Amino acid sequence: MPNPLLDKIDLKILRALQADAKLTTAEIAERVGLSASPCARRVRLLERAGVVKGYTAIVDQKKVGLPISAFASIKLERQREEDLDRFAEAVSRWPEVVDCYLMTGQRDYLMRIVAADLEAYERFLKDKLTRLDNVASIETSFALGQVKRSEVLPLG
Repeated sequence: MPNPLLDKIDLKILRALQADAKLTTAEIAERVGLSASPCARRVRLLERAGVVKGYTAIVDQKKVGLPISAFASIKLERQREEDLDRFAEAVSRWPEVVDCYLMTGQRDYLMRIVAADLEAYERFLKDKLTRLDNVASIETSFALGQVKRSEVLPLG
């Protein structure tokens, strides 16, 4: 459900930023039909409200020597709040883990790990993931190719 506090102009600003976060305020203003000053104010409000969480470059993982994407499904022995928090805290420190979700269903977590090769993934598994207390099982699948990846949300 759309956020009722976001109007049509806010959504246009967000679409413009998602398409190209390097746009200047003047370029965004032109695209959304505002002058630069009110546009800049709206962008600042979206940032302060946490709607815009930050800006980043999208890097081609293969071109930086990280062609492997492994998807690991993790089952914990116990799902008490402190166990979930401890797991999340550990995972958040590991740069190899680029996505991690708490899940419903058979497994507790699903994470995407990037690595240079299978040996690097094996080191990650042995040196980090399997050393965590409370991990009951790990099932890993390797991506053969990427069909789609996007950070752009369908804002309507």
